[in-house]
Amino acid sequence: MDLSHAQRADVLIEALPYIQKYNNKILVVKYGGNAMINDDLKEAVMGDLVLLSLVGVKVVLVHGGGPEITETLAALGKKSEFIDGLRVTDKETVEVVQMVLAGKINKNLVNLLQIKGAKAMGLSGIDGHMIEAEKLDDVHGYVGEIKNIDVTPILDCLDKGYIPVISTVGYDNDGNVYNINADTAAARIAGSLGAESLISMTDIDGILRDKNDPSTLISTVYASDAPQLMREGVISGGMIPKVNCCIEAIRRGVKRVFIIDGRIPHAILIETLTDAGIGTMFISGDKI
Repeated sequence: MDLSHAQRADVLIEALPYIQKYNNKILVVKYGGNAMINDDLKEAVMGDLVLLSLVGVKVVLVHGGGPEITETLAALGKKSEFIDGLRVTDKETVEVVQMVLAGKINKNLVNLLQIKGAKAMGLSGIDGHMIEAEKLDDVHGYVGEIKNIDVTPILDCLDKGYIPVISTVGYDNDGNVYNINADTAAARIAGSLGAESLISMTDIDGILRDKNDPSTLISTVYASDAPQLMREGVISGGMIPKVNCCIEAIRRGVKRVFIIDGRIPHAILIETLTDAGIGTMFISGDKI
């Protein structure tokens, strides 16, 4: 759509109060889903993050990479197995996870952000002892449960004007490496940073009262109402752990958490810098 000069000015004026609200505040973006696979969407997401960074938002990017891990494992002749939505991770698999997440994907994202004009720094949860973990259980192998988050490396990057790009692998003091769920890590990192907002990019519109009807999108969910929505089946299946991560972030002090459809170009900018917004916003408290 071609905009007139006046319309372009209106867009910028509409964005102004949101830019002021987020100026010098921390915004954590959990990046995954189709927006990570589709090259055009990836370009749009990285452009959004660079723009936000340039107008004074302290952007932190936390990424997953499940499909690429599965693809790499298949190329090595190894079948992926999932239990309760988590990848069963033996010793060989966790080495592939570390290689793909902390290596290929992380550095490609850093490179793309820098090409678009940002300063970016790739980190993993091992760097600076950022994500300390322990084995979740014996069934999942080297899938980690987070014990502690040290945000010092993230804050150091932000203070020097970099966008930290974080791959979610963790460590323990015995030298083990763990595969950490990206939604869980993003929620804990956002809480530890005292982030203004956490945005979780998914492949759905948000929370729908009727999953087959996009017009039933629930734009705002109070943290205390989420359990009831789960009991009603409105939040079900794979959305339950994602929503639990949203609630965990709110509980840890994040002011607003958004689940947005990453398949929409520039979804991050629409959510953060416009009156309309998209997706579902989680906030603390009870519905009035």
